[in-house]
Amino acid sequence: MAIHIAANAAVDPRAELADGVYVGPFCTVGPAVRIGAGTRLENSVTLMGSVTLGRDNVLYPSVVVGGAPQDLSYRGSDTRVILGDGNTLREGVTVNRASEKEEGVTVVGSHTYLMAGSHVAHDCRLGDYITIANNTLLGGHVHVHDHATLSGGIGVHHYATIGSYSFTAGLSRVLHDVPPFMLVEGMPARPRCVNIVALKRNEFSAAVVDDLSEAYRLLYRSRVGHDRARQSLRDDGRLGPEVLQLLDFISHQHDGKHGRSREQLRRAA
Repeated sequence: MAIHIAANAAVDPRAELADGVYVGPFCTVGPAVRIGAGTRLENSVTLMGSVTLGRDNVLYPSVVVGGAPQDLSYRGSDTRVILGDGNTLREGVTVNRASEKEEGVTVVGSHTYLMAGSHVAHDCRLGDYITIANNTLLGGHVHVHDHATLSGGIGVHHYATIGSYSFTAGLSRVLHDVPPFMLVEGMPARPRCVNIVALKRNEFSAAVVDDLSEAYRLLYRSRVGHDRARQSLRDDGRLGPEVLQLLDFISHQHDGKHGRSREQLRRAA
């Protein structure tokens, strides 16, 4: 398929565009940009700095990918943004390139949907099949694991980790790590129940849902503590892979500072 570049788009001749790329009106594509086959920049999209987009992404008007990190310590080094395949970035989404504090790359995986006005800050790492709703803001160094969903108007503190198959309710203030498989809500956000809707949609068995529900009861209702909860779940034959994933996540969370496991990295930097 042929590459289409609108007459009033500004595409640097050093940029690399694969077959079937569509660059709409008023787009700006910088010299260090690589765009995979079938990706569409609808109009008024800006790709700046070192940016790599995979295949079949769709970027809507006013998206900006690769802007400098909003970090006062940044000194202009050649950091990057990498997006995988099949992502949708709706109107006004911003994805900043990394600072020098970690690996120098901001990553968005594949098949992720970023709704209008959402922001992915420097050094964030997003997995696959993630949904982030309108005007949700990820602080720097946030990690979001596969199949997580964040509703609208959420603020996520830097260095927080959002676990897989979790759901964060709208207008929440996320100061702590969000455990996998949990639904969290509030200011600050706290686990309220197991994210049963996502588990059923993704064909987790009834037994797994039941085991996670018992783990939630012990950890967040009875508050027996991590070690006693693990022992009780082991005694009842409920330590399947998903429950172990939840317990290990919480164990790492407790190793961090302020309920964020990755704060260890910040202190070491």
